[in-house]
Order: sequence, then structure tokens, then C-alpha cells
Amino acid sequence: MMKKSIMKTTLWAVSVFMLMIFSCFYNGKAFAAKPDKIAPTAPGNLKASGVTDTSVTLSWEASADNVGVKEYQIYKNNTYLGSSTSTTYAANGLSPASAYQFYVKAKDAKGNVSPDSNTVSVTTTSASTPADPVSGQPKMVGYYAAWAAYYNYLPNQIDAGKLTHINYAFANIGSDLKLTLGYPEVDPNNIKQLNSLKQTNPNLKTLISVGGWNWSGRFSDAALTDASRTAFADSCVDFIIKYGFDGVDLDWEYPVSGGLATNGRRPEDKQNFTLLLQKIREKLDARGSQDNRHYLLTIAGGADNSYVNNVELAKLAQYLDYANIMTYDLHGYWDSHTDLLAPLYSNTDTSPQYKTSVDQAVTAWLNASFPADKLVMGIPFYGYLYSSVNQANNGLYQTFAGANSISYQAIKADYLNKTGYTRYFHSQSMVPWLFNGTVFISYEDPQSIAYKTDYIKSKKLGGAMVWELSQDPGGELLNALYNGMK
Repeated sequence: MMKKSIMKTTLWAVSVFMLMIFSCFYNGKAFAAKPDKIAPTAPGNLKASGVTDTSVTLSWEASADNVGVKEYQIYKNNTYLGSSTSTTYAANGLSPASAYQFYVKAKDAKGNVSPDSNTVSVTTTSASTPADPVSGQPKMVGYYAAWAAYYNYLPNQIDAGKLTHINYAFANIGSDLKLTLGYPEVDPNNIKQLNSLKQTNPNLKTLISVGGWNWSGRFSDAALTDASRTAFADSCVDFIIKYGFDGVDLDWEYPVSGGLATNGRRPEDKQNFTLLLQKIREKLDARGSQDNRHYLLTIAGGADNSYVNNVELAKLAQYLDYANIMTYDLHGYWDSHTDLLAPLYSNTDTSPQYKTSVDQAVTAWLNASFPADKLVMGIPFYGYLYSSVNQANNGLYQTFAGANSISYQAIKADYLNKTGYTRYFHSQSMVPWLFNGTVFISYEDPQSIAYKTDYIKSKKLGGAMVWELSQDPGGELLNALYNGMK
């Protein structure tokens, strides 16, 4: 019996010993076979810079094993805020004069998350300390079209004292999804002259406007992925630094639908546009913290309901200094009947076609939670001339044979106060037109601009925008706009 007991004890001990060895071996093999359980190391040296009343730029050192890191997750006051594939992030939408704490984690492709980085504490500035030196003042934004140089209207002829911002139109988007000069034969001299206007108006800001009707074809591709957004955003920064601009203005016509038939477009443009603006804002703020200045980011947006439905106005507003709403071309040569180019208000007329107005467009933006003080209302310095128009109703809402755009300069020189032409003014829509029995011209004049500046002030909008300065070289409309905005 004793031998059997000793043998059982020995066998039990050997079994336990073998089990321990097997367990160690198994665990070692399992650990070696599943490296995806190893979390990345924590990001290091988290810093805050470029602190304003509503934003702060965060930067940090990459994890030691950064090759396997998919993204960095940013936390604000212990709550997930967003992610970045680079080592910078612009935290926007903060409250003025408020304290925040931030930290960052690294996440790899397997879903493993690192420990926290160091925590940084930030207190935003008071709202009374604007990032943009002209913030708080009504904005007077004028577009200058590069091609105006071909018609001998150069940037040094602009009355810069009556403007706060000038947008240079347009830069193109290259096949590499980066900014490129649109008119390289005139752009360098135009840009040099444009920036020289700051000598007479030190508060003037110049922006490069990208895209427009003809060159919006690659926006959808540029906005598609984080990599494409990063490349585009980096090129925006490089472009404005190279040419001395104060910011960038995106004129994407249009996300999701609309624009030229050859444009790239996707349903996901709606969300990707917001992500693109977020990325550009991050890059501009990072460069701004390096240069100790604020770089502007703006857009030109559509005036119809489809545009409002195809973008995320409530979300993208936080990344913008302001938005220019293109409240013109509400009617034009594409219609079947003559109509008003930019009626301030919708009217009760009987009309064979759709009704729309500036007020309707502004209201749609405001109802979509876009801030009124960031909304800059567009005013045209041109009109539409319709030919072979029926005489009924003084030419309004009549069929026509042909139509074309015409500058205010040409309207004033060749049609206004000319024999046979009568000026009419719509008492509800608050805009004029000319008619001589066969030619109908819808346009803007000092009286209609006065009504529009009153509207801008009554709605507490951010200011007024002009398309486009070369169409009023004498300055009659610009003077009316300037005086009306006082």
C-alpha cells in the first residue's frame, strides 16, 4: 500500500510539473502567435498652441511604434473628441474663456489602444479678442477674376479702401489633387499687384479662391479620403505661403449634385466636404501657430435648397471664418422666360416659372443652423440681357430668343438712360430692370443695393460679397455698397 501511495504521489507531482511546463510553453507560444494584443506605446510631449476664443491646435510626438498606428484619438475633458492620422489636431467649437484638458491615445489597425499621453490644460481666450483683426466689422468681400487682366482691369485699379477682403479667382486643382495656378501667364503679376494693395489698406486680407464653375471637377476626389484631403490641405498651405495670401476660399460648385456634367460627384460628398474643411482648418492652424497669425478659411456656397441639403452647414460652420452665399443667378439665360437676376424678396406676381429670392436663400441657411454673423451675402455687379422679348408686362416673365451676361459698366454705358429704354423697379422684389420693347435687362443699381445693405444689417449678417469687381470699374456700385454698410 505504501508503494502504491508513493507512486500515486509521484505521478501526481510529475503531472502537476508537466502541466506547469505545458502551460508556460503554451502561453509563450500563444503570446508569440498573437502580437496583435500588444498595444502601441503612448504618444509623447502633447502640446497646445494657437489658442483662440473657440479653438486650440494640439501637437504631439508619434508613438515609438508609429508604423503600426492607424490613428490618434483625441480626448477633451475625458470625452472622445475626434481622430487624426497626423500628429496635429485642431480642436474647434470651444467656448470662450473656458478651461479644457486634452490627452491623446494611439490606435493601431488591430484595434489596440495605447495608454494616455500626457495631459495638457488650456484656457481659451475671451471672445473680445478676435483671431481675425477685422472680426466684428461688417465684411466687404470682393472677388477679382484673373481674366479681368486680359481686358486691362488690373488689381492695382481696385479701390481697396472700401474692402476688407479680396478673393482672387481662381486657382485650379491639378491631377495630383493639389492647388495650381489657373492663369499662369497673368497670375504672378496679378497676385503681386493684389497684395501690394495692403500698403494702402493694412487691414486688407487677400484669399485665393479655388474652383469656381469651370474648375470644380476634382473637388470630390480631393475630399474622398484622409490621404487625399491631407494632400489637398497641405497644398493650400503651401500655396498661400508661396504667394502671400491670408487664406483660402473654396468655391466647390457643387457637392453631391449640380455643376458641370463632367464634374466628379458622389453622395458622400456631403460628409467629405465637412472633413475636407476640418483638415484644411487643422493645417492652417498648425501653420498659423508657427507663424503667430491666423489664416482664413472661407467658402462660396449655393443659394438654392439643394445646396443646403447637400452639405452639413451646422457642422462645417465651426471650421470657417465665414461663408459667401452666392445670392445671384437666381434666374438667368437657362430659364424659359425673362426674370429677375437677384430679387431680394419673392413676389406675388403670376409667373410661368419658379419663384426664388435672396431672402429665401438666406433664410434656408439660417434655418440650417449656420451662424448669421458668419454669413456674407452676395451681390452681383452684372446683369442678364435678353433679346427678342415680347412686349407684355414691360418684358417681365416673357419668352426670349437669346440671352447673355453683361457688366454694370456696359449697362450704364450703352443702355441706362438711353433713348427708348425705360427703367422699372419691382416694388416687392426691390430690384430694377430695363426694357425698350424688345431688349430686357435685369441688373443691380444703387437703389437696389441700398435695400440689400439694409437687409444685411437687419438680419445681423456678416457682411456683403461682390461678384465681381472688374464689372464696375467706375466704382458706382461699390460706393453704394460701402456707404450702405456703414
